[in-house]
Amino acid sequence: MPELHISDFDYSLPEERIAKYPLQERDASKLLCCKRLAPGRFELKDRIFREIPQVIPSDALMIFNDTKVVPARLHFERESGAHIEVFCLEPDSPAEYAVNFAVTDSCRWKCIIGNAKRWKGDRLRLCNPENDARVAALGLTAELVHRDGQTAVVAFSWVDGSPFSRVLEICGTIPIPPYLNRESEGIDKERYQTLYARIRGSVAAPTAGLHFTQRVLDELKANGVELENVCLHVGAGTFLPVKDDEVSLHTMHREPFAVSKSLLEKILQKGKRKLVAVGTTSVRTLESLYYAGVKCIEDGSPSDIGQWEPYTRDYRYTTQEALQALIDWLESQQKDSLVLGTRIIIVPGFRFRLVDMLVTNFHQPQSTLLLLVSAFTGGNWQEIYTHALEGGYRFLSYGDSSLIY
Repeated sequence: MPELHISDFDYSLPEERIAKYPLQERDASKLLCCKRLAPGRFELKDRIFREIPQVIPSDALMIFNDTKVVPARLHFERESGAHIEVFCLEPDSPAEYAVNFAVTDSCRWKCIIGNAKRWKGDRLRLCNPENDARVAALGLTAELVHRDGQTAVVAFSWVDGSPFSRVLEICGTIPIPPYLNRESEGIDKERYQTLYARIRGSVAAPTAGLHFTQRVLDELKANGVELENVCLHVGAGTFLPVKDDEVSLHTMHREPFAVSKSLLEKILQKGKRKLVAVGTTSVRTLESLYYAGVKCIEDGSPSDIGQWEPYTRDYRYTTQEALQALIDWLESQQKDSLVLGTRIIIVPGFRFRLVDMLVTNFHQPQSTLLLLVSAFTGGNWQEIYTHALEGGYRFLSYGDSSLIY
């Protein structure tokens, strides 16, 4: 595994440079175009995001993550009056997202519990400080099934026959990142969601996509850019800092993803077309495909991608061989899409096999997202971030964007 120290991926981020709220117009954010001229040399140009169709190659294949953020933060109270926050991470029973969201009386989720020491396992009732009649009619309660380290399995029950997706819409709040240092507000319900969000399951937005408006998408298509989707449900692990200085000690959480067979075929046939990933979640999904294909070749079927799998040995298969193996396996199983999980971590030394260009925001110091940017830029992230800091760019989820070649 690469010997990396997270302290080498630090920089000073003043509080006032963190964008606490989105701009009035999504595509009015700044866009820093970072074109690599040679190892260690970038050409940096300041633009506005709505100009991105002018700098994406006209025959490019642009990949978006169409996951949808769910209102996953719920506030309960004990009979004693103690408040307990329950943050839904991923379904436990039923384990399939779509099935879980459709149940109409009870389900279980893996959760993070706030104020956990004060919950003794008794049944909690949902807080309803505004006496909302819709909330009262649901009668939502929570019971602790068991604890598992930092997380717990919680059983939810309700009485009005609504699907759990609607229960969350009525009772939950959007889980905006903790570094915004504020409570979720009405504006977050719309703006902490991409315009093209479609499949429920994320507890954090794929924030590179927050800048896209319909006019930008339409102009890209008019220019000949082909727009396609993958789906990776973003977990709360995206909020977790790297606590150990040795990056090798950091644990990545599993995130489920799905990629259609038709998209695999397009990537296989893309030739010299540039593949543009919108966001680090799209990168992690796309780059996981190679290792899933290797498993098909060697084991006969794909399986989840481990955190350090790309670094454990030299891989002798071409990207084309790996993708073809996935397509052949899907056809043999009469499946239309590949559904797996990935824990892949992308750090300096990673070999990118699919992605040519990356649209991404400016990330937290000492984060796995900054490690990915460093890997993609050949280790020259400091030049880009120094330019952004000196140029008045806004940082993190609601901040400005970059396009890295």
